[in-house]
Amino acid sequence: MYKKCFSLALVCFSWFALRAQTFNITSYGAVSDGSTNNAAAIQKAVDACNKNGGGMVYVPAGTFVTGTFHLKSNVQLYLENGAVLKGSSKLPDYDSYTREGYGLNYYGMLYTVNAENVSITGQGTIDGNNPAFHDFQHAKKIDSAGTRFTRQGNNYRHVSSGIGDGPVVPDKLRPHQMVIFSNCKNVRMQAVTLLNSPFWTLHFADCDAVTVDGIHVWSGILVPNADGIDITSSSNVVVANCDVRAGDDALVIAGYDHHFEIPGFSGMRHVSQNIVVTNCNLQSASSGIRIGFLDQNSVRNIQISNVNITNSTRGIGIFVRDQGSLENIHFSNMYIETKLRTGDWWGNGEPIHISAVRGNPDIRQLGIVRDVTFSNITCKGENGLLLWGSDESILQDIKLDHVTLQLVNSPLNDLAGGNIDLRGCLREKEQLFAADIPALKANYIKGLSVADCSFSWAADMTQPYFTNAIEVAHYDGVDIRRVKATASPAHAKGPLVTLKDGKNASTDFPKEQVAGK
Repeated sequence: MYKKCFSLALVCFSWFALRAQTFNITSYGAVSDGSTNNAAAIQKAVDACNKNGGGMVYVPAGTFVTGTFHLKSNVQLYLENGAVLKGSSKLPDYDSYTREGYGLNYYGMLYTVNAENVSITGQGTIDGNNPAFHDFQHAKKIDSAGTRFTRQGNNYRHVSSGIGDGPVVPDKLRPHQMVIFSNCKNVRMQAVTLLNSPFWTLHFADCDAVTVDGIHVWSGILVPNADGIDITSSSNVVVANCDVRAGDDALVIAGYDHHFEIPGFSGMRHVSQNIVVTNCNLQSASSGIRIGFLDQNSVRNIQISNVNITNSTRGIGIFVRDQGSLENIHFSNMYIETKLRTGDWWGNGEPIHISAVRGNPDIRQLGIVRDVTFSNITCKGENGLLLWGSDESILQDIKLDHVTLQLVNSPLNDLAGGNIDLRGCLREKEQLFAADIPALKANYIKGLSVADCSFSWAADMTQPYFTNAIEVAHYDGVDIRRVKATASPAHAKGPLVTLKDGKNASTDFPKEQVAGK
């Protein structure tokens, strides 16, 4: 009994001793004068903490300019209330690397690789100082070649003066991901604020056991590529109670093959799986939530609930463009509000978008999207819901249950309305193109269930490209039940549902309201 008590006491003492170890960055030479690059001093504090078995690296109140530094295992970086780690405005203060095919690049402020039990906590701020690397007086223009198939042609999203909705023009070279954890295990981010990222803000690549709780990520709504939180090829992740306002996708879950992107990558090919997102507020000039895209491994087992997406160009975007598949993805209890924007942002006002079209010419087999559910989702948007498969990647088992969409008119319809945005695909004619817009448009799909949903239009949506409630083409198995819907004001006398080139359709709409069954 004595030995057991002694052992327990020793364990407790060791734990409290570890927690008590604090390494103040000012003790290692850091100064808050707003100009000195403190990266070396902060790194000394981190190294000392790691060498002594772990503990807290403490950042006191004040503004500490820094280039790149690296956290290590068993280190908690704690930012006191009033503490600011501010990115240096001088590019040489950041560690550089050469990426094959892309030349010279620069890391962001924190690059942590192959670490365990590592965290960033506290009420302080990490500020990427993006005004130093962007021209906020000029907007990045859309390539006119990419707009020639749109309804507006060269006038698509045109701004006659000023910068409109951005994005602003980035420097040719700028620091990349502001905070990266690569191939790390047991990572925690809590309470901190991340501001003004020049590129992606917070990136978890090939990590396992990640918790992100109660952080603020405000990267700058005008800044291109300034994603909020990116989770790529990582497993067992929880993101909760966060406020993300991003100039690009607010939250990304993907399966990138990182040896193309991040030096130090382990070389293994991982899926992204077992990810929970809950109780978050998201805003984005692109997608509030993006799942999948290019350079893609698979993504599976995703649960997203109790999330507000507002002030966004696209709400939920699920994309296959490569060989990885996306499956077992579930959204529940969400509010989504989307709008059209000027400038070179991806998305065109869709609250929900799923598309599976080839983007990589070199793969033999395109991945698929399957088993995706939307339950208790309320949407208000300036475009319809889009489920767009292709002949080589048919969407499978998509369910909409208690989904409400209120379509509203946009002041930018003359500049951007009546188009579909599938950018990232291989064929130029399929990237941005004019199309009729029903409330729900589905194409190349097997197993579509639409139950207890509601689709309505504002009375002033008289543009002729706004059409009926539901349009489904190239389908096998469609079930539409207990749906309250109207056609657009411009098509009030037309059918509510149009079915083309498919089989096994079932609906409780009256026959006279269904065309092509």
